[in-house]
Amino acid sequence: MNADQLCGLLAEPSRLRTYSAIVLGASTPEQVAGSTGLAAPVVVKALQRLTKGGLIEATRDGFTADEAAFKDAVRESRPERVPLDPDPERDNVLKSFIRDGRLTHFPTYPDKFRIVLEYLAQNFEVGRSYPETEVNEILNRWHPDHAALRRQLVDTRLLTRENGIYTRTG
Repeated sequence: MNADQLCGLLAEPSRLRTYSAIVLGASTPEQVAGSTGLAAPVVVKALQRLTKGGLIEATRDGFTADEAAFKDAVRESRPERVPLDPDPERDNVLKSFIRDGRLTHFPTYPDKFRIVLEYLAQNFEVGRSYPETEVNEILNRWHPDHAALRRQLVDTRLLTRENGIYTRTG
């Protein structure tokens, strides 16, 4: 079930209240009616629609809710993530710190920070000279603390600096 279908199923207040009652422990139409204040025919109709839609299931012990439907719908609605690195271990590190093309925070472990810095260094062409203002502009797209990133790139020798000109090393 996708997010639109899920929202459609719960868009009707009587179905939303019915589903909520089942999540909270009601398992029979009578219990749902008692906890929601809905009339029995309204509850029966909501139960039928929710069962047909796959959001609840009727068992011999009563109705149960598919609480995983929300996570499943969110996962289905997300575009497939393109790996940032072909190596799965490095990709896992990068996806922990990079969201929507931005560095969310600096890794505290040096090995992880190195992986992030190596990834960011790919924004610079090997052998090309960059003035500090251009380096700052490029790094600022990733994180507001471009000075710390620039310093780390130089400290790890991914960039060299001479007279305010930066070059990516090979």
